[in-house]
Amino acid sequence: MSGSGVPTASLPADDPIGLQAFAVLLRRMNSEFNRIAQEFAQAHGLHLTDMQALIAILDADADPEAEGEPMTPGRLRKQLNLTSGAVTACLDRLERAGHIRRVRDAGDRRVVHLHYADAARGLARDYFRPLARGTEAARGRFSAEELTVVVRFLAEMNAELALLRRGAD
Repeated sequence: MSGSGVPTASLPADDPIGLQAFAVLLRRMNSEFNRIAQEFAQAHGLHLTDMQALIAILDADADPEAEGEPMTPGRLRKQLNLTSGAVTACLDRLERAGHIRRVRDAGDRRVVHLHYADAARGLARDYFRPLARGTEAARGRFSAEELTVVVRFLAEMNAELALLRRGAD
């Protein structure tokens, strides 16, 4: 993973802010994020599904629907659209590799909370540091007002994607 610090994305000439331009740029970005995640997974003996689970566990605290609760196997199953057996196998792999911890809820021992392990957090932070630097470099080319609009757009896209996922349930 390396970045030049120079933006290289070109916009479709016919309508640089049209739906087609957005689709192309979002696909490019998604493809690059997937490539980076796949490289991390491969370097650490993980499946791509394991990466999706790690991201879901890491981001669980920021999920407004979770109301501050840690990720659970049931929520993870639903979010990743996996069977219970597939989630169990995934969590077993992640736990064996030291990426997550399963912790029983103190108030209800039947409930299991999933937590990102501290050592794994450091490993991921080191690996993804170039991506963080690239993100900071890109952010630095925008004003606070522009970034506010970008954040609003990304939040709206995530909300629309969540609606699509719920519609598929």
